[in-house]
Amino acid sequence: MKRICVFCGSSSGARPVYVESARRLGRAMADRGIGLVFGGGKVGLMGTIADEVLAAGGEVIGIIPHGLRVREVAHERLTELRVVHSMHERKAMMAELSDGFVSMPGGMGTLEETCEVLTWAQLGIHDKPCGLLNVDGFYDTLLAFMDHTVAEGFLRPVYRALVIEARVPEEILDRMARFVPPDIPSWITPDET
Repeated sequence: MKRICVFCGSSSGARPVYVESARRLGRAMADRGIGLVFGGGKVGLMGTIADEVLAAGGEVIGIIPHGLRVREVAHERLTELRVVHSMHERKAMMAELSDGFVSMPGGMGTLEETCEVLTWAQLGIHDKPCGLLNVDGFYDTLLAFMDHTVAEGFLRPVYRALVIEARVPEEILDRMARFVPPDIPSWITPDET
């Protein structure tokens, strides 16, 4: 993998473990020669991971909508900062530039981005690894919800298996490096048409 897109909070969260995990993931990516693609912000976990990758000599590409840049939250010291018109354009460009996705702790934006790339994988739009960095069990309830959707017949097990989960940065990177895209059947069966 040449680059990984990291979705994470524009806040640092309530506990220091989130910031430390962002630093650790940034160092691990740079040590492995993996560039960072992210939302382009200088605040919260976004700014922390970008700063760490840059400090370790790694590549960092930020993609930010014009409206957020003018509010002075753009990180201006990146390898490259791309300014786009909309959130939709931002997400499409982040996906295009990345070989995989990692979601760290975050809020609604992180959740939305995570669900979108997982949905794109389910639909066969991409076959890139999608990981949840489950820092201190942050994503336990989301993973339980996914298991519930399988049990209730709304999500097939093959799609649930698209989610790579690990609790520490090095492990998520190891698992993503070993990812082999599954042979995913059509998401609509003939009896559902």
